[in-house]
Amino acid sequence: MPGYLQDKVIVITGAANGFGKVIASKCAADGARVVALDIDSAGLEAVSTAIREQGHQAIHAVADVTELAQLQSAVELAVRTYGGVDVLVNNAGIMPLAYFADHERAIDKWHKAIDINLKGVVNGISAVYDQMIEQGRGQIVNISSIYGNAGIEGAGVYSATKAAVTALSDSLRIETKGKIKVTTVKPTGVSGTNLASQIVNGKAINGIVGQRAASYRDHVGAMMAGDLPTELTDVDSVRYWLITPEDLADAVVHVINQPWGISISDVTIRASGEDYLY
Repeated sequence: MPGYLQDKVIVITGAANGFGKVIASKCAADGARVVALDIDSAGLEAVSTAIREQGHQAIHAVADVTELAQLQSAVELAVRTYGGVDVLVNNAGIMPLAYFADHERAIDKWHKAIDINLKGVVNGISAVYDQMIEQGRGQIVNISSIYGNAGIEGAGVYSATKAAVTALSDSLRIETKGKIKVTTVKPTGVSGTNLASQIVNGKAINGIVGQRAASYRDHVGAMMAGDLPTELTDVDSVRYWLITPEDLADAVVHVINQPWGISISDVTIRASGEDYLY
């Protein structure tokens, strides 16, 4: 691709690990100036230091996406340091899978998911909106999920937050046409993101694999044992089973690495041989 990332100022939430860390590294490697945000100060320091040690540009700020003032301060830092904000990647999110019967032990994580997955996106948009409008252009990339496409057994609250992200993206795109490009990215299951650490009831995973549950369990067992067949781990195989943070990050980099006149508005990324539904 042409170097449309060169010198773009890209603010990324949840950048200390998982998707966000890989997105930050890939964007910086392609010439972007990265502003990494997270609540994990040690992780942020490691990410931005690694980027600079590779000869690229990055700064970081500890910011909780549930606090608008903290995001506004981070945007002000980006403007002071780099002169503007070209792209915001609303990446921070958690996945507290649980059945409604689990409400007593799930309620706190559900509320946290609403605060991070939904309110965090609203706060991110609000923090960059005026700056982008004043600049005359900008791009907001919102990480949603295929599980925001419908209500899923065991993922009701998570699915609702991700459906809301899609609705926010669509509304923002209509309101800011010709001023701010808006991209909604919908991944399926992804390994190595730490999202599973927020699952309340492990059985709730059955809702997102449905009739493929037996195959999913077999594949997970083989993966944990290091015995997955090569055709399931080869990204060039039609049976490729599970996307990685790198696969998702490549898709995000692709939608940013476009001329300002081209907007890729919706992307679903999945492994061609996966067990996930929808």
